Amino acid sequence: MEKMWAGRFAKALDKEADDFNSSIHFDCKMYKQDITGSMKHAAMLAMQGIISQDDCDEIVDGLQTILDDLNSGKLQFDPDAEDIHMFVESELTARIGDVGKRLHTARSRNDQVALDIRLYLRDETNEIIELIKNLLSAILVQAKANKSTIMPGYTHLQRAQPITFAHQILAYAMMFTRDIDRLKDALKRMNYCPLGSCALSGTTYNTDRDFVAEQLGFDGITLNSIDGVSDRDFCVELLSAYSTVMMHLSRFSEEIILWSSWEFKFIELDDSYTTGSSIMPQKKNPDMAELVRGKTGRVYGDLVTMLTALKGLPLAYNKDMQEDKECIFDAIETVKKCLKVFAPMIETMNVLADNMYSAAQKGFINATDLADYLTKKGMPFRSAYKIVGQIVAECISKGIVLDTMPIEDYRKHSELFDEDLYNEISLETCVEKRISAGGTGKASVEKQIEYISEFIDKN
Repeated sequence: MEKMWAGRFAKALDKEADDFNSSIHFDCKMYKQDITGSMKHAAMLAMQGIISQDDCDEIVDGLQTILDDLNSGKLQFDPDAEDIHMFVESELTARIGDVGKRLHTARSRNDQVALDIRLYLRDETNEIIELIKNLLSAILVQAKANKSTIMPGYTHLQRAQPITFAHQILAYAMMFTRDIDRLKDALKRMNYCPLGSCALSGTTYNTDRDFVAEQLGFDGITLNSIDGVSDRDFCVELLSAYSTVMMHLSRFSEEIILWSSWEFKFIELDDSYTTGSSIMPQKKNPDMAELVRGKTGRVYGDLVTMLTALKGLPLAYNKDMQEDKECIFDAIETVKKCLKVFAPMIETMNVLADNMYSAAQKGFINATDLADYLTKKGMPFRSAYKIVGQIVAECISKGIVLDTMPIEDYRKHSELFDEDLYNEISLETCVEKRISAGGTGKASVEKQIEYISEFIDKN
């Protein structure tokens, strides 16, 4: 295939160099966006009298047939094409003749690719947002079913205080709401149209960039043509946001892996989201969660690739910027695959409430409540803290827990202790009296569930 830029050159491009230079094998993903952008560009050229309306109609019809044929599989991408832009333009010219050569008037591949990647990322990121909302819905299913399921809360992976399972997983829901906000915020800054910037300095034609921007659903145009073709900040922002999504998924995965182990046995994953061992017949491995945890590093790597590719680039466009696509395409596919398997894995997991409650009864996680009991009777908290620490040490030496220590032994430490302390330090009381906003008490958890439900509806 003859290159569109062949006129300047006396020799053909070396085959190895041609393959090295080509991006058709990955930027073909953007064919829909490329064709859509070209249709709107042609419409603008006709509106401004730069090409005739007849030529515009023929171009748009030709582009539509190419789109239809690519969608149906009738037309295959040419591996010898340099990129998706040249492929579409060559195919259009082959179908409608010289009229097709008018399409590239008043634009460059520099602003064309800047447009395509923005359109593609907008579409894909909106799909990721919907997938995160599906995960939020799955979390809500479990939260609503486990508002009274008591488990030990942890700090330093040590049993700390009693909480509900609903409260625990709603913490992840809050993370994912922020992920959606981050993605939408990045999309907002990205949503400006670069088409019409041309190679870097604009064009001598009387174009209407605002018309194209409006037709393509942008909020406006990029105001500096050099920045319009060389900006990839939005790729960095989105990759950072994708990485944060993966970090949250990875943290959640780690807990699922722990909870499903025999050492915890807080949950059991559905058979559909686990695998077995080739040699150990008893095994039920949380492979999906482990893969999500593993793939997180891959998306981090994509972010670093993008930052590194951009770090030393002079203005305006440089061929290095071709490297933006493979890393961000990989990140998008990875995040989507992880979210698609994660939501149903969460929704279908079986919560083993009795095991959670049994674990919560151990580890003295009601010790803070015992200190609060003394504080409410007038003892300074630090004094109460010290006494309760001594009581815990005594319980450990005797092999008992706070709930079973006799009242006579309590009174050896303070006359403020009375029979009512046993109710005060029961797990149910410890959870329910956490009345502060955002806490593990039932009223607070209900508000958190309501917030997530409304967030899903609004977004």
